[in-house]
Amino acid sequence: MLQIKKLLLIGMASLGLASCQTQPLIPASAPVSGFEGEWLDQNGILSTFNNGQFQTKTTDGTNTLLAVGSYTQVSPTLAEIELRSLVRRTVSQVNCALATSTRMNCTSSAGAQFTLVRSS
Repeated sequence: MLQIKKLLLIGMASLGLASCQTQPLIPASAPVSGFEGEWLDQNGILSTFNNGQFQTKTTDGTNTLLAVGSYTQVSPTLAEIELRSLVRRTVSQVNCALATSTRMNCTSSAGAQFTLVRSS
């Protein structure tokens, strides 16, 4: 009888220890690189690059979708965007080059130049 009680206590203790496993450490936010993520222009327009898809929205609280499209990363620092403006109802091409990990310089097919800054 005493042996059974010891076995039960050992079994319960091992179950208790098994339930106390620790979770692996996951960084709060992994460093972002490349084009993926959210970028702001000087007018407060938010551009999002996500898995080959591109969109721009206002940041005035309405989150109005302004443009959609797709992008192709042609090198680690250069992306080509096909942009469909929902406002103007036009399609245009934009080339963007990463100047740094937080700044991107872009030129539209019409020659307009603008800079995007990574949103935090």
